[in-house]
Amino acid sequence: MGKVMILNASPRAPRSNSKRYAEIFSKYDPSGCEYYNITKSNHKDLCAKIEAFSDVLFVFPLYVDGIPSTLLHFLKTLEDHAPRSKPVISVLINCGFIEWEQNDVAISMIKLFCGQNGYAFGSALSIGSGEAILDTPFKFLADKKIKKLAASIDKQKYGSFHTSMPLTKKVYINASTDYWIRYGKKNGITREQMESMKIE
Repeated sequence: MGKVMILNASPRAPRSNSKRYAEIFSKYDPSGCEYYNITKSNHKDLCAKIEAFSDVLFVFPLYVDGIPSTLLHFLKTLEDHAPRSKPVISVLINCGFIEWEQNDVAISMIKLFCGQNGYAFGSALSIGSGEAILDTPFKFLADKKIKKLAASIDKQKYGSFHTSMPLTKKVYINASTDYWIRYGKKNGITREQMESMKIE
């Protein structure tokens, strides 16, 4: 059994869903994992710490069908400051789409980095409807898959996992529309104003 370093690569890490996912992972990880937010100023410090871990878990949201710039900039630094002993890299990624497959390109980007820089790629967990699932009765689905992710890393039996809310696209879109209308009202934006913002 090794030890896991969790790196939150969300641009809003301290108050992100990625932080919540990392907390769930920590609950199931027996290695006594250590958690860090990636910031603009700590790239080299994190690179120096990585060598002490057998595994690194990047936790982040999907951004424009790819990895967020927070993670991209960190990977550039990691490329220039590689540890002598390289850990296995795994990912836990969530997206606001109900289709977890939307995360595939971002996972491929991490796999490409691993292949080009001599890191083994470990496990991947793709979560669809990630902006919402933790605050619904379907939270247990995410919880169950995160438990499997933690076990796969702990036992070094790496694999691919995925989950999403078991809703039709129509139901999901209607629910998300209602959410954003309520959110807009809280911030002084009327439904009519939101309708006028629609992209045809």
